[in-house]
Amino acid sequence: MIFELPELDQKKTKEKVLDMLEKYRIYKYLTFEEREASITAGYNERFHGPTNETSDQTAQIALHNVEEQEKRKAFCDKVERAVKRLPPLERFLIEERYMSDNSDYITDHNIYAFKFQPPISANTYTRIRWKAFYKLALNLNIAVTKDS
Repeated sequence: MIFELPELDQKKTKEKVLDMLEKYRIYKYLTFEEREASITAGYNERFHGPTNETSDQTAQIALHNVEEQEKRKAFCDKVERAVKRLPPLERFLIEERYMSDNSDYITDHNIYAFKFQPPISANTYTRIRWKAFYKLALNLNIAVTKDS
């Protein structure tokens, strides 16, 4: 039995991984604004609807607040578990460049020239980053394979 790794479309896979890491940073570092129930009277015309349905605004808002926070936490945990499975160099690169709260202001050059000890070349950095993206894409089921 021969097992072959899939050949991925590098550009599209990279975009998906970067989008996923952006979503991670948003979920991790931006606060979730909870919804609150409106207690002011509304004078809008309301048409008669089905009499067997009840609406509970407070319950719907409470469910949204709990479910949204739980969804964000589960997503962040999933990404963090996938990154922890990476080899040390790849994990270091992803955590320093893409998972920190100020990663929007850190450049690739800052990482390979100043964070790695000893510093590595841009080509080596690009190779390590692609290996990390490849593994993350496969682990998180966001890989885009090449169309044959």
